[in-house]
Amino acid sequence: MRRAAPSDPASPAAAGVVWGAAILSAPPAGPAAAAAAMPEDRDWEAYKVPPTRTPVSESTTSVPNPVIFFQTVFNYVVDAPVTFVREWIERQQAKNKFYYYHQKFRRVPDLSECLEGDYLCFFEAEAQWRRDRMVDQEIVEIVRERLGACKQREGPNQFQNCAKEVEQLAQVTKAYQDRYGDLGVHGNARTCLMKQKHRMMEERKAQASESQ
Repeated sequence: MRRAAPSDPASPAAAGVVWGAAILSAPPAGPAAAAAAMPEDRDWEAYKVPPTRTPVSESTTSVPNPVIFFQTVFNYVVDAPVTFVREWIERQQAKNKFYYYHQKFRRVPDLSECLEGDYLCFFEAEAQWRRDRMVDQEIVEIVRERLGACKQREGPNQFQNCAKEVEQLAQVTKAYQDRYGDLGVHGNARTCLMKQKHRMMEERKAQASESQ
């Protein structure tokens, strides 16, 4: 029996040598080569892809949907006219821009300066008194907020560093109480004027008694 030489191409040894040389000479397989070697998945029924758009519902009857009818009527009857009017107003306002900072009212004569029977002067003086009271209330509130902020900021040192705010709050509170205090919920310009009159008379009496 003849033994096959390694140089014989038909022998198993020669085939093994050729296969090993091919493996050594071949470039290393990367991820792209591995992916290319994998078979492409063609079974779409196994892994169904969700639709890219919402499918249109097929109507099962020839009668129109009443919801769509009412929406269309509402859009043409209510929404479209209101939108048109609003856009027209916005265009007009864009042409004439008005910058509002602070509304200033013209000062009118005080109630003590009004003539007898001049009810229009009485009304204007009453409105001016109410505006002045609102302004004084805001002044007291602002000073109180400043004092609270100072106390929160200074902490234990508030008695030393917030003495100015405390004195200011005491002054504005006393001034507000002297003018509007004890008027009640039905206080108006006339009762306030009468209060100032009685306070002035009491101060004059006190000065007269001190001078004697």
